[in-house]
Amino acid sequence: MTKFFLVLHVLAAIVAVGPVTVAASMFPPGARRALADPGDQRAAETLRLLHRICRVYAGLGIAVPVLGLATAMSMGVLGDAWLIASMALTGIAAAVLLALVLPRQEELLEAVEAAAGADATTEVTATTVTSGTTVTTGTTGTTGTTGTTGAGAATGIAANPRATVRLAMFTGIFNLLWATVTILMIVRPGSTTGA
Repeated sequence: MTKFFLVLHVLAAIVAVGPVTVAASMFPPGARRALADPGDQRAAETLRLLHRICRVYAGLGIAVPVLGLATAMSMGVLGDAWLIASMALTGIAAAVLLALVLPRQEELLEAVEAAAGADATTEVTATTVTSGTTVTTGTTGTTGTTGTTGAGAATGIAANPRATVRLAMFTGIFNLLWATVTILMIVRPGSTTGA
C-alpha cells in the first residue's frame, strides 16, 4: 500500500504543482508584454489562460499533501524532522500562492483588460473623428490620454511597472519553496528508511 500511495503522491505533485510553477513563472513576462501593447489580444488571452491554469491546478494541488500524509502514515515517518519541515514549507508555499501570487495575477489581468478597453475606445474615437480635419488631433490626443489614465486608475497596477517585478519575486519564492520540499522528499535527512 505504501508504494501505491507514494506513486499517487509523486504523480499528483508532477501533474498538479508542475503546471502551477511553470504557468506562474510565465505570467509576469506575459503581463509586461500585454501592458506594453494593450491592443494585443493574443497577449491578453495568453495571460487569461496562464491565470486559469494557476487557479485550477492550485485547487488540484491539495491532493499532494493529502496523499503525502497517507504515504507518511503507511511508512511510519510522521514524526520525522524532514517530513515536518516539508509539511511546514508546503503550508508556506500554499499561503504564498493563495495570498500573494494569485491575487496579484488577478490585479494585473484586470489592468490588462482595462488597458485593452481604453485602447479600443481610443481607436474608435480616432476613427470617428477622422472626418473632421481640425478636430482630429485634439480629440484623439485627449482620448488617448484619458484611455491611459483610465487603465492605470482602474486597478492602480498599469501605472506601476514594479507590480510585475513583485509578482515575479513572489512566484520565485513559491517555486523555491517547492524545490526545497522536493529536495527534502528525495534526500530525507535523518530518515531511517534507507534513502
